[in-house]
Amino acid sequence: MQLFYNPNINENTTQFSFEKEESRHIVKVLRKQVGDTLHITNGKGWLFSAKISIPNINKCTAEITSKTLQPKQKYNLHLAVAPTKMNDRYEWFLEKATEIGIDSITPIICDHSERKIIKAERFERIIQSAAKQSLSCYLPKLNEAVSFKNFLKQDFLGDLFIAHCEETDKKSLKNELKPKQDITILIGPEGDFSIKEIELALQNDFIPVTLGETRLRTETAAIVACHSVAFINEM
Repeated sequence: MQLFYNPNINENTTQFSFEKEESRHIVKVLRKQVGDTLHITNGKGWLFSAKISIPNINKCTAEITSKTLQPKQKYNLHLAVAPTKMNDRYEWFLEKATEIGIDSITPIICDHSERKIIKAERFERIIQSAAKQSLSCYLPKLNEAVSFKNFLKQDFLGDLFIAHCEETDKKSLKNELKPKQDITILIGPEGDFSIKEIELALQNDFIPVTLGETRLRTETAAIVACHSVAFINEM
């Protein structure tokens, strides 16, 4: 099955048209014709089946024939990850985390961050592409970049963890995780969180954790954390 993404469709939609770029892909590349079936999601859990009524290369139109609300995973995972110095590494993290399963992502700007500006539109496209590739009907939410200090000012639900490299008393993340729990995990930049940031996180009830015996890159640590949560929820 090939999955298309259109955020403007909802459960009441009966007919819709694709944008020019996707219309061209459907008609020119996939060679879809009148009556062919397409599968579409709006990223909010709905899976739609639709039959092409007008295979126009600039505005392909389809009629909704069925809809199903897909079950959501029984936990909510929020990763707050500092932008990496090289954009492609952060993009790799976004792609893989979306494939594994994640609900929301917040780029956090830290004391040791070398990159403080992100390409939100490009990041969104990568997330959408990964969701379609993995046949996920739930699109992760990419939040605006925010300073570490301001991120901690919000109200959190569930279990809170901060993964850092300082030689202090830390628990193993895999031993702390519990299934079917909302989880927020902080992952720092290449230079790690500052001592001040770690202390601030602990004051806000974040539990310090380790992700293993070796020191991991930012994007690797984020994927390890993401997979650990997914794995514990499969048991």
